[in-house]
Amino acid sequence: MAFVRINPLAPGRARRWTGAALAVLGGALVLTVVLSDSPPPRRSTEQPPAGAEPIQPTGFTTQPEPPLTVPPPPADLPVVDYGPAPRGFPRDPAPMSAVRLGEGLRPIRRVAAYDAPGGRPRAFLAPTISGVELTMPIVARRSGWVAVLLPSVNRSIAWIPPGPWTTTALRDLIVVVRRTHRLHWYRDDTLVRSWPVSLGTRVTPTPLGRTFILGRSALPGKVYADTEVFALGAVPHDAESVPSSLRGAHIGLHTWYHDRELGRNTTNGCIRLTRKGQQLLLAEVPPGTELLVLDEFPAPNRLPGPGPIPAPAG
Repeated sequence: MAFVRINPLAPGRARRWTGAALAVLGGALVLTVVLSDSPPPRRSTEQPPAGAEPIQPTGFTTQPEPPLTVPPPPADLPVVDYGPAPRGFPRDPAPMSAVRLGEGLRPIRRVAAYDAPGGRPRAFLAPTISGVELTMPIVARRSGWVAVLLPSVNRSIAWIPPGPWTTTALRDLIVVVRRTHRLHWYRDDTLVRSWPVSLGTRVTPTPLGRTFILGRSALPGKVYADTEVFALGAVPHDAESVPSSLRGAHIGLHTWYHDRELGRNTTNGCIRLTRKGQQLLLAEVPPGTELLVLDEFPAPNRLPGPGPIPAPAG
Protein backbone atom coordinates (compact mmCIF):
# COMPACT_ATOMS: atom_id res chain seq x y z
CA MET A 1 0.00 0.00 0.00
CA ALA A 2 1.38 3.41 -0.91
CA PHE A 3 1.31 6.43 1.35
CA VAL A 4 -0.56 9.52 0.23
CA ARG A 5 -0.29 13.22 0.91
CA ILE A 6 -2.98 14.85 3.02
CA ASN A 7 -4.15 18.36 2.22
CA PRO A 8 -4.08 20.91 5.09
CA LEU A 9 -7.15 20.80 7.29
CA ALA A 10 -9.92 23.32 6.79
CA PRO A 11 -10.65 25.63 9.77
CA GLY A 12 -12.76 24.01 12.46
CA ARG A 13 -11.66 20.45 11.68
CA ALA A 14 -10.02 18.17 14.23
CA ARG A 15 -6.49 19.01 15.36
CA ARG A 16 -4.69 15.75 14.67
CA TRP A 17 -5.13 13.52 11.62
CA THR A 18 -3.09 10.73 10.07
CA GLY A 19 -3.30 9.72 6.42
CA ALA A 20 -2.61 6.37 4.80
CA ALA A 21 -3.85 3.95 2.20
CA LEU A 22 -6.12 1.17 3.48
CA ALA A 23 -8.70 -1.07 1.86
CA VAL A 24 -12.08 -2.37 2.93
CA LEU A 25 -14.35 -4.82 1.16
CA GLY A 26 -16.18 -1.98 -0.53
CA GLY A 27 -13.16 -1.01 -2.62
CA ALA A 28 -9.47 -1.51 -3.33
CA LEU A 29 -6.84 1.23 -2.77
CA VAL A 30 -8.33 4.09 -0.77
CA LEU A 31 -7.31 7.23 1.09
CA THR A 32 -7.56 6.88 4.87
CA VAL A 33 -7.87 9.82 7.24
CA VAL A 34 -7.85 8.90 10.93
CA LEU A 35 -9.27 11.29 13.50
CA SER A 36 -7.81 11.01 16.98
CA ASP A 37 -10.48 12.59 19.17
CA SER A 38 -10.40 10.16 22.08
CA PRO A 39 -9.38 11.21 25.61
CA PRO A 40 -5.65 11.93 26.19
CA PRO A 41 -3.63 8.73 26.54
CA ARG A 42 -1.99 7.64 29.76
CA ARG A 43 1.65 6.57 29.52
CA SER A 44 2.47 3.14 30.88
CA THR A 45 5.10 2.70 33.56
CA GLU A 46 7.69 -0.02 33.55
CA GLN A 47 5.21 -1.99 35.65
CA PRO A 48 1.60 -1.20 34.64
CA PRO A 49 -1.23 -2.31 36.96
CA ALA A 50 -0.99 -6.05 37.47
CA GLY A 51 -3.78 -8.60 37.26
CA ALA A 52 -4.37 -12.04 38.74
CA GLU A 53 -5.78 -15.39 37.72
CA PRO A 54 -8.41 -15.93 36.42
CA ILE A 55 -8.21 -13.46 33.52
CA GLN A 56 -10.04 -10.29 34.43
CA PRO A 57 -11.20 -7.39 32.24
CA THR A 58 -9.69 -3.93 32.30
CA GLY A 59 -10.52 -2.03 35.48
CA PHE A 60 -11.12 -5.12 37.65
CA THR A 61 -9.22 -4.59 40.94
CA THR A 62 -6.97 -7.49 41.97
CA GLN A 63 -3.95 -8.11 44.17
CA PRO A 64 -0.64 -7.51 42.35
CA GLU A 65 1.48 -10.47 41.27
CA PRO A 66 5.23 -10.59 40.70
CA PRO A 67 6.09 -9.57 37.12
CA LEU A 68 7.05 -12.33 34.70
CA THR A 69 10.30 -12.53 32.80
CA VAL A 70 10.14 -10.98 29.33
CA PRO A 71 11.91 -13.24 26.80
CA PRO A 72 13.86 -11.03 24.36
CA PRO A 73 12.30 -11.02 20.87
CA PRO A 74 14.38 -11.91 17.81
CA ALA A 75 15.06 -8.92 15.57
CA ASP A 76 13.68 -10.70 12.50
CA LEU A 77 10.11 -11.18 13.78
CA PRO A 78 7.37 -10.10 11.33
CA VAL A 79 5.53 -6.83 11.94
CA VAL A 80 1.71 -6.93 12.08
CA ASP A 81 0.40 -4.84 9.19
CA TYR A 82 -2.70 -4.56 7.01
CA GLY A 83 -2.10 -7.98 5.47
CA PRO A 84 -2.76 -11.36 7.15
CA ALA A 85 -1.54 -11.46 10.75
CA PRO A 86 1.24 -13.91 11.70
CA ARG A 87 0.15 -17.29 13.06
CA GLY A 88 0.60 -18.68 16.55
CA PHE A 89 -1.40 -16.20 18.61
CA PRO A 90 -4.07 -17.47 21.05
CA ARG A 91 -7.79 -17.18 20.50
CA ASP A 92 -9.86 -14.46 22.15
CA PRO A 93 -10.99 -15.97 25.49
CA ALA A 94 -14.45 -14.36 25.27
CA PRO A 95 -15.14 -13.37 21.64
CA MET A 96 -18.92 -13.00 22.18
CA SER A 97 -18.77 -11.08 25.46
CA ALA A 98 -20.91 -7.93 25.61
CA VAL A 99 -18.81 -6.52 28.46
CA ARG A 100 -17.46 -3.25 27.08
CA LEU A 101 -13.69 -3.09 26.66
CA GLY A 102 -13.07 0.30 28.22
CA GLU A 103 -9.35 0.76 27.62
CA GLY A 104 -7.10 0.74 24.57
CA LEU A 105 -3.35 0.30 24.10
CA ARG A 106 -1.26 2.50 21.80
CA PRO A 107 2.37 1.54 21.06
CA ILE A 108 4.78 4.46 21.40
CA ARG A 109 7.54 2.51 19.69
CA ARG A 110 7.66 -0.97 18.23
CA VAL A 111 6.68 -3.56 20.86
CA ALA A 112 6.88 -7.34 20.80
CA ALA A 113 3.64 -9.36 20.88
CA TYR A 114 3.70 -12.73 22.69
CA ASP A 115 1.47 -15.80 22.69
CA ALA A 116 1.21 -15.78 26.52
CA PRO A 117 2.55 -13.80 29.49
CA GLY A 118 6.25 -14.74 29.61
CA GLY A 119 5.67 -16.87 26.50
CA ARG A 120 7.04 -16.89 22.97
CA PRO A 121 7.34 -13.66 20.96
CA ARG A 122 5.48 -14.01 17.66
CA ALA A 123 5.53 -10.56 15.99
CA PHE A 124 6.07 -6.86 16.48
CA LEU A 125 3.34 -4.24 16.78
CA ALA A 126 4.26 -0.80 15.44
CA PRO A 127 2.70 2.55 16.43
CA THR A 128 0.99 2.68 13.01
CA ILE A 129 -0.38 0.35 10.35
CA SER A 130 0.04 1.82 6.87
CA GLY A 131 0.46 5.20 8.57
CA VAL A 132 -2.70 4.88 10.68
CA GLU A 133 -2.22 5.27 14.43
CA LEU A 134 -2.96 1.94 16.12
CA THR A 135 -5.25 1.63 19.16
CA MET A 136 -6.14 -1.92 20.27
CA PRO A 137 -8.75 -2.72 22.95
CA ILE A 138 -7.34 -4.37 26.07
CA VAL A 139 -9.17 -7.60 26.95
CA ALA A 140 -7.21 -8.84 29.99
CA ARG A 141 -4.32 -8.24 32.39
CA ARG A 142 -2.08 -10.78 34.06
CA SER A 143 1.14 -10.38 36.06
CA GLY A 144 1.97 -6.99 34.58
CA TRP A 145 1.13 -8.04 30.99
CA VAL A 146 -1.91 -6.95 28.96
CA ALA A 147 -3.80 -8.82 26.24
CA VAL A 148 -5.14 -6.89 23.24
CA LEU A 149 -7.33 -7.69 20.26
CA LEU A 150 -5.12 -8.20 17.20
CA PRO A 151 -5.78 -6.37 13.92
CA SER A 152 -5.84 -8.16 10.55
CA VAL A 153 -7.12 -11.43 12.05
CA ASN A 154 -10.42 -12.55 13.57
CA ARG A 155 -10.96 -13.35 17.27
CA SER A 156 -7.30 -13.54 18.29
CA ILE A 157 -5.30 -11.75 20.97
CA ALA A 158 -1.66 -10.91 21.71
CA TRP A 159 0.03 -10.46 25.08
CA ILE A 160 2.14 -7.32 25.53
CA PRO A 161 4.73 -6.92 28.32
CA PRO A 162 5.40 -3.68 30.20
CA GLY A 163 7.12 -1.31 27.82
CA PRO A 164 6.79 1.67 25.48
CA TRP A 165 3.02 1.99 25.22
CA THR A 166 0.22 4.18 26.54
CA THR A 167 -3.41 3.53 27.36
CA THR A 168 -6.50 5.54 26.51
CA ALA A 169 -10.12 5.32 27.68
CA LEU A 170 -12.68 3.79 25.29
CA ARG A 171 -16.26 4.83 26.05
CA ASP A 172 -18.14 3.24 23.17
CA LEU A 173 -19.33 -0.20 22.11
CA ILE A 174 -21.03 -1.00 18.79
CA VAL A 175 -23.08 -4.21 18.67
CA VAL A 176 -24.24 -5.60 15.32
CA VAL A 177 -26.92 -8.33 15.43
CA ARG A 178 -27.09 -10.64 12.42
CA ARG A 179 -30.56 -12.08 13.04
CA THR A 180 -32.33 -8.73 13.44
CA HIS A 181 -30.04 -6.76 11.08
CA ARG A 182 -29.65 -4.00 13.67
CA LEU A 183 -26.67 -1.93 14.83
CA HIS A 184 -26.76 -0.65 18.42
CA TRP A 185 -24.41 2.08 19.63
CA TYR A 186 -23.63 2.24 23.36
CA ARG A 187 -21.70 4.95 25.20
CA ASP A 188 -20.69 4.35 28.82
CA ASP A 189 -22.90 1.22 28.68
CA THR A 190 -26.03 3.23 27.82
CA LEU A 191 -27.84 2.73 24.50
CA VAL A 192 -27.58 5.88 22.38
CA ARG A 193 -29.00 4.95 18.94
CA SER A 194 -29.94 1.94 16.79
CA TRP A 195 -30.14 1.58 13.01
CA PRO A 196 -31.06 -1.12 10.48
CA VAL A 197 -28.11 -2.58 8.56
CA SER A 198 -27.38 -4.90 5.68
CA LEU A 199 -24.81 -7.63 6.24
CA GLY A 200 -22.79 -10.30 4.43
CA THR A 201 -24.25 -13.07 2.32
CA ARG A 202 -24.13 -16.76 3.21
CA VAL A 203 -20.98 -17.12 1.08
CA THR A 204 -19.34 -13.97 2.50
CA PRO A 205 -20.78 -13.63 6.03
CA THR A 206 -20.04 -10.79 8.39
CA PRO A 207 -17.60 -12.40 10.89
CA LEU A 208 -18.93 -13.09 14.38
CA GLY A 209 -17.14 -11.92 17.50
CA ARG A 210 -15.48 -8.77 18.73
CA THR A 211 -13.14 -6.63 16.67
CA PHE A 212 -12.45 -2.88 16.63
CA ILE A 213 -12.37 0.21 14.45
CA LEU A 214 -8.91 0.35 12.91
CA GLY A 215 -9.28 3.65 11.02
CA ARG A 216 -11.42 5.64 8.62
CA SER A 217 -11.15 5.94 4.85
CA ALA A 218 -12.45 8.06 2.00
CA LEU A 219 -13.42 5.67 -0.78
CA PRO A 220 -13.78 6.77 -4.41
CA GLY A 221 -17.14 6.60 -6.15
CA LYS A 222 -20.69 7.70 -5.43
CA VAL A 223 -21.80 4.32 -4.07
CA TYR A 224 -20.59 5.35 -0.60
CA ALA A 225 -22.78 8.48 -0.65
CA ASP A 226 -19.68 10.70 -0.45
CA THR A 227 -19.19 9.58 3.16
CA GLU A 228 -16.08 8.13 4.81
CA VAL A 229 -16.03 4.50 5.93
CA PHE A 230 -14.61 2.71 8.98
CA ALA A 231 -12.07 -0.02 8.28
CA LEU A 232 -12.31 -2.71 10.99
CA GLY A 233 -9.65 -5.03 12.35
CA ALA A 234 -11.64 -8.03 11.10
CA VAL A 235 -11.02 -9.76 7.76
CA PRO A 236 -13.17 -12.14 5.65
CA HIS A 237 -13.36 -15.72 6.92
CA ASP A 238 -12.45 -17.02 3.48
CA ALA A 239 -10.32 -14.67 1.42
CA GLU A 240 -11.06 -16.69 -1.73
CA SER A 241 -14.82 -16.09 -1.37
CA VAL A 242 -14.63 -12.36 -2.13
CA PRO A 243 -14.02 -10.92 -5.61
CA SER A 244 -10.37 -10.93 -6.66
CA SER A 245 -10.30 -7.11 -6.72
CA LEU A 246 -11.07 -7.10 -2.97
CA ARG A 247 -8.47 -9.66 -1.85
CA GLY A 248 -6.50 -8.36 1.12
CA ALA A 249 -9.26 -5.94 2.15
CA HIS A 250 -10.76 -5.69 5.63
CA ILE A 251 -14.37 -5.75 6.76
CA GLY A 252 -15.82 -2.22 6.66
CA LEU A 253 -18.61 -0.26 8.33
CA HIS A 254 -20.07 2.23 5.85
CA THR A 255 -23.16 3.66 4.20
CA TRP A 256 -24.41 3.05 0.64
CA TYR A 257 -25.92 5.15 -2.12
CA HIS A 258 -29.40 3.77 -1.37
CA ASP A 259 -31.17 2.12 1.60
CA ARG A 260 -33.20 -0.48 -0.28
CA GLU A 261 -31.02 -3.39 0.94
CA LEU A 262 -31.18 -2.57 4.65
CA GLY A 263 -32.31 -5.61 6.64
CA ARG A 264 -30.89 -8.06 4.07
CA ASN A 265 -27.74 -10.13 3.55
CA THR A 266 -26.27 -8.59 0.39
CA THR A 267 -22.68 -7.49 1.12
CA ASN A 268 -19.22 -9.07 0.85
CA GLY A 269 -19.09 -9.10 4.67
CA CYS A 270 -19.24 -5.37 5.30
CA ILE A 271 -21.81 -3.67 7.52
CA ARG A 272 -23.93 -1.02 5.76
CA LEU A 273 -26.14 1.48 7.54
CA THR A 274 -27.93 4.71 6.73
CA ARG A 275 -26.00 7.78 5.64
CA LYS A 276 -27.07 9.83 8.67
CA GLY A 277 -26.15 6.96 10.99
CA GLN A 278 -22.69 6.64 9.45
CA GLN A 279 -22.11 10.38 9.66
CA LEU A 280 -23.03 10.42 13.34
CA LEU A 281 -20.69 7.53 14.15
CA LEU A 282 -17.88 9.18 12.19
CA ALA A 283 -18.33 12.33 14.23
CA GLU A 284 -18.55 10.60 17.62
CA VAL A 285 -16.71 7.27 17.66
CA PRO A 286 -12.87 7.15 17.71
CA PRO A 287 -10.50 4.48 16.34
CA GLY A 288 -9.93 1.67 18.82
CA THR A 289 -13.65 1.40 19.63
CA GLU A 290 -14.84 -2.19 20.04
CA LEU A 291 -17.35 -3.58 17.52
CA LEU A 292 -19.12 -6.81 18.45
CA VAL A 293 -21.04 -9.00 15.94
CA LEU A 294 -23.54 -11.46 17.44
CA ASP A 295 -26.25 -13.71 16.05
CA GLU A 296 -28.69 -12.67 18.79
CA PHE A 297 -28.70 -9.81 21.31
CA PRO A 298 -31.59 -8.38 23.40
CA ALA A 299 -30.25 -4.78 23.05
CA PRO A 300 -31.06 -3.56 26.58
CA ASN A 301 -31.08 0.16 27.27
CA ARG A 302 -28.29 -0.37 29.81
CA LEU A 303 -25.44 -2.89 29.81
CA PRO A 304 -24.33 -4.39 33.16
CA GLY A 305 -20.88 -2.76 33.10
CA PRO A 306 -17.45 -4.27 33.83
CA GLY A 307 -17.16 -7.70 35.40
CA PRO A 308 -15.21 -10.96 35.10
CA ILE A 309 -14.69 -12.16 31.53
CA PRO A 310 -16.87 -15.27 30.99
CA ALA A 311 -15.22 -18.54 30.05
CA PRO A 312 -15.19 -19.19 26.28
CA ALA A 313 -17.97 -21.47 25.08
CA GLY A 314 -17.05 -24.92 23.86
